[in-house]
Amino acid sequence: MTDPINLPQGDVRLLGTDLARRLLAANIPARLAFTAADRTPRALPINFWWNGSEVVMTGFATSKKARMMRANPEVAITIDTNDAPPEVLLIRGRAEISESDGLLPEYAAAMRKGGAAEVAEYLDFLALKAPRMERITVRPTWVGLMDFRSRYPEGAPEWMKGPSETTTQEETTRS
Repeated sequence: MTDPINLPQGDVRLLGTDLARRLLAANIPARLAFTAADRTPRALPINFWWNGSEVVMTGFATSKKARMMRANPEVAITIDTNDAPPEVLLIRGRAEISESDGLLPEYAAAMRKGGAAEVAEYLDFLALKAPRMERITVRPTWVGLMDFRSRYPEGAPEWMKGPSETTTQEETTRS
């Protein structure tokens, strides 16, 4: 296990923390951000699979998003919870896109995160259709992690982080 407190934002070793591992395995969508052909930003929710070294996102070929990422492959990914306080994993990297005939195993794996029985019929149906699919892989080059308990956004105000041990000791001494 990696101690997240001592690793700076941007360090890819943050992927080895319990929090990052939990978010990468969760049945929640990632949010993929990329630059569109008109040079404006786009962000969309997408199912994903973590293979231990890359975030793999799949879809049916040929998609507009894949065409845009081929032209400008630098992307950002956010995987986060709705709970309070939120837990957030931020990833930056370069998208690589490939195409394949038939149901991609990463597509099935991402769908099964919600429960194999619930999606079995759907995956069987897709396998019979043998769709043309695309695989979008992103190898992290920058990683950020926030839990708003021990890790905060860079530049967060001190009041957000709560009282420090020093502050608490000073207040106790004055009382």
